[in-house]
Amino acid sequence: MTVLIVTFSQDNESIPLVVKEIEARGEKAFRFDTDRYPTEVQLDIYSEDLERVIITDGEQQLDLSEVSSVWYRRMRYGQKIPNSMDKQYRDASIKECRVTVRGMIASLQGFHLDRMSNVDRANNKQLQLKVAKEVGLLTPRTLTSNNPVAVKKFAQDCQQGIITKMLSSFAIYDEQGRENVVFTTPITATDLENMEGLRFCPMTFQENVPKALELRTTIIGHHIFTAAVDSQNWERATYDWRKEGRALAKNWQPYKLPEDIEKKLLKLMAEFGLNYGAIDIIVTPDGRHIFLEVNPVGEFFWLEIYAPHYPISQAIAEVLLTRKN
Repeated sequence: MTVLIVTFSQDNESIPLVVKEIEARGEKAFRFDTDRYPTEVQLDIYSEDLERVIITDGEQQLDLSEVSSVWYRRMRYGQKIPNSMDKQYRDASIKECRVTVRGMIASLQGFHLDRMSNVDRANNKQLQLKVAKEVGLLTPRTLTSNNPVAVKKFAQDCQQGIITKMLSSFAIYDEQGRENVVFTTPITATDLENMEGLRFCPMTFQENVPKALELRTTIIGHHIFTAAVDSQNWERATYDWRKEGRALAKNWQPYKLPEDIEKKLLKLMAEFGLNYGAIDIIVTPDGRHIFLEVNPVGEFFWLEIYAPHYPISQAIAEVLLTRKN
């Protein structure tokens, strides 16, 4: 039994953690780094009477007929294609890499954690909020708009103020290639008077929900692991704990979600056909649980390495090897 792990070469500790658990059970894992394809890794797809797909990475080779499960992690298609290549040709090459790899994954038999079509659907944040409300979860009041007038009216209606965030993963890179992530940010009165930029890019605005705790709930199959952190003791983490992610890594503590919230989250996962999800929740000072979002390929490694040492990689390996939804 072989598990194909589709990721990229700079992915974090999550990969070796899961590989270790797979190998501890006497099974194999093969890592396919999408950023090293096509410059360093070869992919041969034969669409003939006898269909075959072969991945070759140096001395390692995998016939995908041996694959029983696929773990769909992180994609960085063709990132090692030289930047010196003409931009039009480079962009075209990366696009061809993307459709080739995604087509290969979509055509694979066996168990997928999770199917790309389900991941793509679940990545629609507006749909997430809609489904969350339908299953009975509380969500923040939300506006996505390119209309300054609508944003100002929305701000007036939200007595606790509003924050802004991006629906997509968004970062700006400096001249040294360092990543500057766009975090959740409060909107000031001055910001409301300077909304001209909405002409070029819509933004998502939400009511500012008071926080007693922030939760990360990781669901794998029917395993539910929830951890809590008090981000409000850290000034930079007030609106987005990720700003102090490293500093807070050891501050997460086990948290028991109410049973009815767990049931609603499992129903949300079922609606999207997901076996894996990393879910962000706010616990308000009056004890309400406010659903923010689910990331179908979200991170978990710090909850295993630091505190509270949840066996998440073990649960992922179990689902991949037993192939039980």
